[in-house]
Amino acid sequence: MKGTVLYGPRDIRFETRDDPKILESTDVIIKISAACVCGSDLWPYRGIQKVIEPTPMGHEYCGVVEEVGSAVKTVKPGQFVIGSFFASDNTCPHCQFGYHSSCQHATFVGDAQAEYLRVPLADGTLVATPEIPPEDLIPSLLTTSDVFGTGWFAADAANVKPGNTVVVVGDGAVGLSGILSAKQMGAGRIIAMSRNPSRQELAREFGATDIVTARGDDGVARIKELTGGIGADSVLECVGTQESMMQAIRSTRPGGFVGYVGVPHGVELKGEELFYAHVHLHGGPAPVRRYLPDLINLVLRGEINPGKVFDLVLPLNQVAEGYRAMDERRAIKALLKP
Repeated sequence: MKGTVLYGPRDIRFETRDDPKILESTDVIIKISAACVCGSDLWPYRGIQKVIEPTPMGHEYCGVVEEVGSAVKTVKPGQFVIGSFFASDNTCPHCQFGYHSSCQHATFVGDAQAEYLRVPLADGTLVATPEIPPEDLIPSLLTTSDVFGTGWFAADAANVKPGNTVVVVGDGAVGLSGILSAKQMGAGRIIAMSRNPSRQELAREFGATDIVTARGDDGVARIKELTGGIGADSVLECVGTQESMMQAIRSTRPGGFVGYVGVPHGVELKGEELFYAHVHLHGGPAPVRRYLPDLINLVLRGEINPGKVFDLVLPLNQVAEGYRAMDERRAIKALLKP
């Protein structure tokens, strides 16, 4: 088969690789129906996160089961399935508390930008749809594998409740998904921080009521101005930089919540400022598997269309262009079709 491999900064290749095989009795092999480029893939692509050897890429996926291991019980060949980017057994104490990405047997699924994929711990990781979905639903179903599930976790971790005032820091696909999630959870006011006109348009379509273009201290000042000097009840941090994290914390009212899902790079928090901020912090790699059944049902019922974050669709063999387009902010998110 062919798949995507990152060799170094901006050196992404689509090349022949070994076909995946069943290694454990709990494994499944799926034929990929759609995959995509994640914003977090850009950290190693840009050289900010070092790549020490050629590395297969891709962790968002959906597809049709081709082969199952002897111990697999809940999925079978021919089913359409969606999985999370961390394989999990769905039975350990951490999974039972809803933190599947901290599963005691968690394994990162990191080679999905390919024609076929091996998924470990398939019974705990994959969720099958009742039938093969129509083609037009596949982009939205794909988002439940990570980007929409991560946006949902950001809103959940930020304790979004009906009527809340919510701020979303970051206008990438995760931030936009966070806006959609906050809207679904009943937020009364959703303030999106964005400078990009096309992203602002989608943010409003997903439920944003206000747009703030300022960043840093100016951005915080504008949020305070919009909230009568109080700050937001819930803030979703969807970037992962020092500036975005501090912007999130300083935009939150005392007693409010920050849900942070941007992968941190160079973020350092000062204990004294946190002490006096009086905010709740909750974040980390999203336990997407916890939310998968409900998010899949929202998509299948036609209640949401998170697949609109894909503004670029490419054949899988043009994956390098997908990375370039997202790196240059010509695209919000690139969908890849084998």
